[in-house]
Amino acid sequence: MTSKQINPPPANTDAAAHVTGKSVYVDDIPVMEGALWVKVLDARVAHGVIKRLDIRAAEQMEGVVKIFTYCDIPGENQVGGIIPDEPLLADHEVHFQGQPIALIAAETEDQAAAALEKIILEIEPLPVITDPREAFRQGKLLSPSRTFSKGNTAEAFSRCAHIFEGKTETGGQEHLYLETQGAYAIATEHNSVRIYSSTQGPTAVQRTVARVLGVGMNQVEVDVTRLGGGFGGKEDQASTWGAFAALVAHVLKRPAKCIPHRMEDMRMTGKRNPYSSDFKIGLDADCRIIAYEATFYQNGGAAADLSPAILERTLFHAANSYAIPHVHVTAHSCKTNLPPNTAFRGFGGPQGKFVIEAAIDCAAKNLGVHAALIQRKNLLDDGYEFHYGQIAVGAEAKNSWNTLEQKQPFAAVMADVEAFNTTHAWQKKGAAWMPICFGISFTNTMMNHARALVHVYSDGSVGVSTGAVEMGQGVNMKMIQVAAACLGVSWDRIKLETTNTTRVANTSPSAASATADLNGKALTDACNQIRARLDALVKSLFGADEKAAVTLRDNRVYLNGQDTDLNWNQLIQQAFIQRVNLSAKGHYATPQIHFDKSTGKGHPFAYHVYGTALTVCTVDCLRGIYTIDLVDVVHDFGTSINRHIDLGQCEGGIVQGIGWMTMEEVVYNAEGRLLSNALSTYKIPDIYSVPAVLDIQFLDTEGSDLAIFKSKAVGEPPLMYGIGAFFALRNAVLAFNPASNIAYSAPMTPEKVLMGLHG
Repeated sequence: MTSKQINPPPANTDAAAHVTGKSVYVDDIPVMEGALWVKVLDARVAHGVIKRLDIRAAEQMEGVVKIFTYCDIPGENQVGGIIPDEPLLADHEVHFQGQPIALIAAETEDQAAAALEKIILEIEPLPVITDPREAFRQGKLLSPSRTFSKGNTAEAFSRCAHIFEGKTETGGQEHLYLETQGAYAIATEHNSVRIYSSTQGPTAVQRTVARVLGVGMNQVEVDVTRLGGGFGGKEDQASTWGAFAALVAHVLKRPAKCIPHRMEDMRMTGKRNPYSSDFKIGLDADCRIIAYEATFYQNGGAAADLSPAILERTLFHAANSYAIPHVHVTAHSCKTNLPPNTAFRGFGGPQGKFVIEAAIDCAAKNLGVHAALIQRKNLLDDGYEFHYGQIAVGAEAKNSWNTLEQKQPFAAVMADVEAFNTTHAWQKKGAAWMPICFGISFTNTMMNHARALVHVYSDGSVGVSTGAVEMGQGVNMKMIQVAAACLGVSWDRIKLETTNTTRVANTSPSAASATADLNGKALTDACNQIRARLDALVKSLFGADEKAAVTLRDNRVYLNGQDTDLNWNQLIQQAFIQRVNLSAKGHYATPQIHFDKSTGKGHPFAYHVYGTALTVCTVDCLRGIYTIDLVDVVHDFGTSINRHIDLGQCEGGIVQGIGWMTMEEVVYNAEGRLLSNALSTYKIPDIYSVPAVLDIQFLDTEGSDLAIFKSKAVGEPPLMYGIGAFFALRNAVLAFNPASNIAYSAPMTPEKVLMGLHG
């Protein structure tokens, strides 16, 4: 199957509904008569003992039906996914500001909000920790520390000509999805509940709600039409909001809706994990990296959430695109009194990559060369053994760099930068190169599977259900393309159903950049089952032998390359008349992958995605403000099945990565209170802060057989090109003030730039 055979229609199937406002999100679902509004009472102290919770006055408020505390939970008061360490509602202690304590169910949202003000809550404060290094010193860990190792760094450092050490900081990042968290639940027959949830993980919501309600998963149905963005923030944490709505609906037997306002969402939910890290890098006299060590202190927040898995992916990606013979990397998931941090696009990979890029930059500055010269010299190639044991196959690290070099020769770029800097006293340019290598698969091997359900109806129309959740990344369109290609019909004959745990069970979340691969492969399996039955029918109808070639293309039937004058609708009618099964359930489990957590070795990824980006910026040296002039990218898309969608994902990921590196600053005070708690205090890139030129070239590669139709995953890898913006800005600052002591501390905000310029 080639990309030419599955060209997309002119627009994404969801585009028209999006721009006309017809797309349905949780808050757009008409509520049933008798629906209740649910508001959450959350802690305003980051750590303490609940001494008094008096709800009596609030219970008497107009419209209040019931106030729920942990005592009202019929099942288990637990929403922790990986580790059961997070209560749905706090019982005796609170561990972060924003931790839910009680739920108010009322006839209207205003009545529920008014009742919140009448609750008397007294909390005796306990010591607060917000710094992961301090948490580590006190032995407060969310999970056991992990180490990946290759070779012998201790011995290798003794042979290095140059050794450099340093410290880095990367901040959090607010997901800021357009649609906040939320759920709408309806009690159904047989003591069951149906939940319309804004979640990337319908099965995670189903499993969590079943635990909280004390029922079987078969009594919990979760339905997702689409999300208004997720970025990882709704992979695990959506389960809490689903459980809030489901608890009220289940106990009171009335529909219940729980959707927080923006500031509530920002206060109560976790962010991208901040990291504080140490590095040590050793090079030979020819600038080849011989040994690399890093220690990562991950700020996990008050509960594990997904932090242990995020930490593991940091270790996987700690060496980025570089062939290093001796690697020793350790990570600690530290427990602090912040909201439990969680998945965010890249899932720990960007945090790991930033540290080695800082180490290379530190070495380059001390050696008096540009970091790009060290980066290029150390790129990995086919046959390289990663520090986690997997062998690189189809490596495009050098190919992507060399292709970019043809467009943007290093010497020419640096000559332009230096010429500008020589003639501009109060403006300086900086340039940085950023290669990437990102593994595609859930690193928890058991999660790498998917199912799909396909019905071909007697009129020739097709219904498709998968475990993929559409959240703006265009996966619905890709699933339609896959089904259309496999069945040989036009895309407009296919309808994507909502993602529903009753139709497709035991799904993995739409995450890890693996959604299109896993669900597309499962969908291919289902379609091929139907195709096999239809092929047999065609041969029977025309008296052809078993070796005859049946082709379905453009809604027509071909036999041995000849048009049979039979169209798709006629074929389906014949199949229906002859009682051919026109439904199929497909299954896919990624082959080859495995990983032994006890040894830190295995083959955890189906394949890797590669690429290289050049970033050029200009800094105003009087004010500290800056522009990103250029981001030029050569990216390994494989054999893209939808260039429009993939290009959009790449553009969006790059800008989101630049935002994380330059302006998106999550700030908590020493008491664990979120200060960047609104759009007035938390800044994301807008149209005026995106690169003036953003050019993305599709690298000419074959792709991987384990990618859907060899079209490589594109959700997360491009975000990491944004890391180049930090180093381009740092280089511009140093061009103005070579003595600047500007730290490897992201984000590189205008305030940090200004202090670096004149500090």
